[in-house]
Amino acid sequence: MSAAAIAKRHLDAAIAEAIAAGDDAEATCRYLLNAVVEKYLERRSVADVRAELQFVAENCDPDTDFMFMRP
Repeated sequence: MSAAAIAKRHLDAAIAEAIAAGDDAEATCRYLLNAVVEKYLERRSVADVRAELQFVAENCDPDTDFMFMRP
């Protein structure tokens, strides 16, 4: 199983568990994002984590190709 599949499975399970407990899915995603940032900061610089998040933010539109994918 790929890392992407493992992450997706755990994300889906966390959201399902939160909803079952009466919590908000959006809040759960926000807390998971915070946990990811904390984990990144254990091994990466603030500037590196910021660049990673900036890249994701700039390329989050599923209807737009990544700049490096355009012909």
